[in-house]
Amino acid sequence: MESSSWIALAKLLPYAGPVLHARWSGEAVWSPLRAAWPVESRLPEEDAIAQPRPGQILLYAGQDSEPELLVAYGQTRFACAAGPLRGNPVLTIVDRLDELAQAGRAILENGAGMLRIEFEPFC
Repeated sequence: MESSSWIALAKLLPYAGPVLHARWSGEAVWSPLRAAWPVESRLPEEDAIAQPRPGQILLYAGQDSEPELLVAYGQTRFACAAGPLRGNPVLTIVDRLDELAQAGRAILENGAGMLRIEFEPFC
């Protein structure tokens, strides 16, 4: 059975939006979903975590911060100005993690970039 978080993300695909460094969370970038997310829509925690591994992508749509995707590229403790957060794991990048880390550091040094997520179902 698919999780409600995965279903919510799938409804946003293909997704394209800004990606910024997650200054509160360590080695991670985040993409605010405010333009794409249904107003006032919240997601329950589903196997929510606060310390994703490099390559894990979390979906957060709780009450303590705005809806977002968090992409960990190194040591990460998911947080916002109000304190710690827990996000629902929805995707995992398993290849080219060194390139993911380089992209994350480039966003830290140079500013915002763009994130695009597409899904092609297996046949």
